[in-house]
Formats: sequence, structure tokens, C-alpha cells
Amino acid sequence: MAQVMIEDDKKLWDLWLKQKDREACDDLVRLYLPLVHYHVQRIASGLPKNVNRDELYSHGHYGLFDAIEKFNPERDLKFDTYASFRVRGAIIDGLRKADWLPRSMREKVKKVDAVVEKLEQLLGRNVTVLEIAHELGMTEAEVTQIQMEQFTANMLSIDEYTQEQDKSDTFMATIVDEKTLTPEQKLMDDLTKKELVEHIRSLNEKEQLVISLFYYEGLTLTEIGEVLNLSTSRISQIHSKSIARLKQAFSKKIK
Repeated sequence: MAQVMIEDDKKLWDLWLKQKDREACDDLVRLYLPLVHYHVQRIASGLPKNVNRDELYSHGHYGLFDAIEKFNPERDLKFDTYASFRVRGAIIDGLRKADWLPRSMREKVKKVDAVVEKLEQLLGRNVTVLEIAHELGMTEAEVTQIQMEQFTANMLSIDEYTQEQDKSDTFMATIVDEKTLTPEQKLMDDLTKKELVEHIRSLNEKEQLVISLFYYEGLTLTEIGEVLNLSTSRISQIHSKSIARLKQAFSKKIK
């Protein structure tokens, strides 16, 4: 999202950056609130309906304030781009720490779990959704929905501690990491990254910026176009040309 910096905006930034004027800071927050609304809408579209959007806005506001606090105008990066990264990060971090299930749904999950345990002990096998629904006086669709809500919430609970005795590990620690590199692989990976950085520095300033915004800041080509005031097709051309030059540089290295 590109913001046009008008004279009043410059005055606000001057007051904040040079004098740390709190009123100027508040005005900047209000000025860039559309960024928060934009990212909340975008992230919320992929979340369950029971996720409270007010909490997403709260996380986003924190990210925006953090961006204003830490923004360095001497970097060759527009505030909109920097703030977008901070706002998205704050919202996602907030989601990781939150429990998505409201109390009413949590109670239903406990009832389903209790019935499953009871029936499995009684029948000596895994039970079906129909058997669970019959025991609870619910429909199969209701039981399935409860189980899906529980599954969705548990995906964000990997930072919790396991219930095993004599252990203080989180669920995250129990996940087998099959992507960890061996020392030899890590060395090769570090060397490749070092070469890549050197090749990227050989690109012109605009090409470097497009690569940085796309791969490091996570912006789409359209968003990059808005930041640089260029069309999406032009940004696509710059991106393709940059990738082609990098591939050519690596090909020469291999030969």
C-alpha cells in the first residue's frame, strides 16, 4: 500500500523523529491505520470464523506503533513497506500465543473427548463419529465441527508444555526436524548464500530492492509496484530479469 507523503505528513515525521512529540506519534498512528485494516482483512480471510477480529486489530495496532517507534528514515525503504512487515508479524505472533477456542467450544471439546475415552474403553477399539454423536445426542455434523475446531486450535498450541512426567519440553521440542542440515550441508549452504549475496549486490539498485521486498519482506509484485509507483507488469519484468542474471552468474560459477 503506497502512501503519498504530503507536506503535513512530513511535518508529523519531523516532529516525531526529531522531538519525539507524542501528539505527532498519535497522528501518525491514525494516518497509517488503513495499513492495519488491510492486513487484518487479508489474514482473517484464512482463519476460522470464531477468531476475534478485534484482537487481530489490537495486535496490528501494536505492530504499527512498534514500526513508528523503530523506523529509520535513512534506510532506503518506505515506511509503508517497513510497517507492513511489522504489522503482519505482530498479528501472526499474537495468533500463535492465543487460544482460538472460546469457552463454550472448549466445554464441548471436553465432552467429546470424555465420550471418546469412555467408548474406546468400553468397546476396545476406535469409535466412529456416529457413535460419538449418538452418545451425546448430537448430529454427526456437530461432532465433526467440534473436532475440526479442536484440531485447528491445537495447530497453534505447539509452544505449550507436554503433560509427560519428568519432562519440561514443549510440543515443539517433540517434533522431529527432518530438514536439519548436517555440518557439511550447512557449510555448503552458507557458502551458497554468501555467493548469492555477492551476486545480488551486482544488480542495480532497483533490482536489488525488488528482490529484497519480494523474498525478504514477503510483498507481492502488485504491492511492490505500489511502493515503487510502477505497474505490476514492470515489476514482474524487473524480477524476471534479476532472477535470470543471478542464474547466469551461478551457471558461470559451475562451469
